[in-house]
Amino acid sequence: MLDPILNIRALNSYYGDFQALYDVDITLAEGEVLAIIGANGAGKTTLMRSISGLMRNEAEQITYRNKSIGALRADEVATFGIALVPEGRQLFPSLSVEENLLIGGRMRRKGPWSLNEVFNLFPVLKERRAAPSTALSGGQQQMVAIGRALMANPDLILFDEISLGLAPVIIKSIYEALPGIVGTGMSAMIVEQDISKALSVSDRLYCLQEGRIALEGASNSVSREQISAAYFGVV
Repeated sequence: MLDPILNIRALNSYYGDFQALYDVDITLAEGEVLAIIGANGAGKTTLMRSISGLMRNEAEQITYRNKSIGALRADEVATFGIALVPEGRQLFPSLSVEENLLIGGRMRRKGPWSLNEVFNLFPVLKERRAAPSTALSGGQQQMVAIGRALMANPDLILFDEISLGLAPVIIKSIYEALPGIVGTGMSAMIVEQDISKALSVSDRLYCLQEGRIALEGASNSVSREQISAAYFGVV
């Protein structure tokens, strides 16, 4: 494995008095795609929120390109080239599709992604560019959320529950688009409940179980039996 650009060491995350993550260790290399799997409540979204700065942690628990980012705000984390596609899309309902996308480019980082490139990736968004985001289907809204993150030209993109609640045909189209996204050399972490989809696009996977790492390995070598045992906490 190449030297990691993201290092998470002994990460403990809390919601008030409730501890959601316990001593989580994760590494991510340049250009690598990690899948994060686990049952509901396993801590997957907490992990994404911690990396992206939506949850504050100890500074040294998360480092990116040898910079401590664990205690930074989300806007500060974004300046390092980390973008989040959040669970539930979280678009701006009062803005059009195009305006939502343009917000993602406000940091003006250099890179391959522009409004036209996003429209090339998801042609339906070009057709609906003037429509309010609330007028879109769930799948189209997910495309806007992905496009908005890409407009930031990140080096690391975090997908939280990328296919949750979407029709199979939309999930298929989004996964068909993924090689064109990560093929630019971008690193990615994908939270996904569909284990087959997660394995198909990732280099390695981590399985969370009740806030702890239950399994880590190469996606093409871990067995379904290992995944099942880790996923459900079977000893």
